[in-house]
Amino acid sequence: MSNFSTVSFSEPITEPDILASIEALPTPDELPCDDGEPMETPRHRQQMEILIQSLEAHWAERTDYYVAGNMFLHYDPQQRQRFRGPDFFLVLDVENHERKSWVVWYEGMRFPDIIIELLSDSTRSIDMGEKKHLYEQTFRTQEYYIYDPFAYQLIGYHLHGARYEEQAPDEQGRIFSPVTDLSLGVHAERLRWFAAGGALVATPEEMAGQERNRADQAEQRADQAEQRADQAEQRADQAEQQLEAYRQRFGELK
Repeated sequence: MSNFSTVSFSEPITEPDILASIEALPTPDELPCDDGEPMETPRHRQQMEILIQSLEAHWAERTDYYVAGNMFLHYDPQQRQRFRGPDFFLVLDVENHERKSWVVWYEGMRFPDIIIELLSDSTRSIDMGEKKHLYEQTFRTQEYYIYDPFAYQLIGYHLHGARYEEQAPDEQGRIFSPVTDLSLGVHAERLRWFAAGGALVATPEEMAGQERNRADQAEQRADQAEQRADQAEQRADQAEQQLEAYRQRFGELK
């Protein structure tokens, strides 16, 4: 019988005999990493990229996590064709480097700490049923979120004991994520991260726009200061001209 029959999928592997067995398993290079199928709609892809890119920008100084989306996640070492492709997933306490796919037996049996699935008509029942059960019972993923990018509806589940419990949103309609210490909520028809105090976690594009705005504002202030200086100089010149005209008419002031 395979050593993997007794492995807990919620704990990292440290046993030497199991680690030795892993070396004989398919490597990431030997496993499929792309089915050639695009995401359901451009809005689904844009939503995925917003979640990933804004988190990466917010955690720019960190190197202890891996975040991806629409990537094959291989979780069964005995069946190569058993994999999932979450629309968004985050794994903490791992090295942040490029991967073709996430292969749990090459990652110390680390499963995602957060998964977000973006609903569509074709995946709705699977996301809310089969996948939810898999992420709860096999992956033991701490936080699972389901978001409908067209209806702008967010549902969140946090793992408590052996089961997921649905999380009630706060007054702003946001759900706090203990894993990230951020919140998830809808802003301008997109699912976004929010920092403590409710500040929107910006994407790199938004950050660049904010920097341009600050630069433009600084330039405007500099222009206004220059205009004020020019106006002051003009007033001084006018005062000097008026003084000279007075001297020519009435003589020197005494």
